[in-house]
Amino acid sequence: MRGLTGTGPMRVRRTAQAATTATSVLVTLTFFVAACGTGGTGARDEGPAHADSVASPPAPTDTGSKTPVSAARRVDAVRLIKDDPLVSAEVKRLLKPCVADEYPVDVSYGSLTGGAANDVVVNVLTCGDAVGVGSYVYRDQDGAYVNVFKAEEPPVYAEIDRGDLVVTMQVYDRGDPVSSPSGENVITYRWTAGRFTEEFRTHNDYGKVSGTEPTPVPDS
Repeated sequence: MRGLTGTGPMRVRRTAQAATTATSVLVTLTFFVAACGTGGTGARDEGPAHADSVASPPAPTDTGSKTPVSAARRVDAVRLIKDDPLVSAEVKRLLKPCVADEYPVDVSYGSLTGGAANDVVVNVLTCGDAVGVGSYVYRDQDGAYVNVFKAEEPPVYAEIDRGDLVVTMQVYDRGDPVSSPSGENVITYRWTAGRFTEEFRTHNDYGKVSGTEPTPVPDS
């Protein structure tokens, strides 16, 4: 399953360099700006975004979405998100069909946690510009899918890379307009002792001139 268009997964670090209109991105981030005013950690129209909303929930035995799973079948990602108590109400509110019954979700399957069945990575996007507003990982536990990771600070996108979970988040310096983030954080997580732990991260600064490639700057 490849979301709305049926093509390969949208990569945030690529679309961040494409020309995205200020209006569409602003609409996507509006509800997160309100969260900042009440102590939340949503993306801001000025200043840096943070990874505070990236979370590896408690060990899979804790409360989470539990949907019967088969190693051989594909999941209903929309149902998985809507039935998951760990997914924020705002993301659920944004998860609406773009055309007919086509929902803007990207779904990937692969081995991240070493379980008997494939793990499932779900990215919830916006219609039109495909901006990621939430990324989640579900693990098969005793025949049910359990949420073991979530990131809900847009723009965000999660991918499976050679057995690791790679999450890309755009960031803003103070004074940046919402249409022009200054760069991105690329964070690699690995499943260790029953949860995802950060292995390393890379910060890429976007060039200020159109067409300029980002400059990778490893975080200290």
